[in-house]
Amino acid sequence: MTKSELIARLAEANPHLFQRDIERIVSTIFEEVAEALARGDRVELRGFGAFSVKQREARVGRNPRTGESVKVESKAVPFFKTGKLLREKLNSD
Repeated sequence: MTKSELIARLAEANPHLFQRDIERIVSTIFEEVAEALARGDRVELRGFGAFSVKQREARVGRNPRTGESVKVESKAVPFFKTGKLLREKLNSD
């Protein structure tokens, strides 16, 4: 599902709201999650999951085309762990 599909579904489920307001709400939520992760905070949505940031150490990698060794700098990467309710919903028969 894309962001625009999410907005369209929310608009269908909430006909009393303007689509531009729904777009603003969805964008604000995504921006707040991104800003929290940029600060190094953890974002937990009960029943859905938790977003956090993990640090990857610097390492020596390989260029797949040439096989040459390449230094890869340390970096922060986003990480998502599913919540119990989402995991149960995905695995229910």
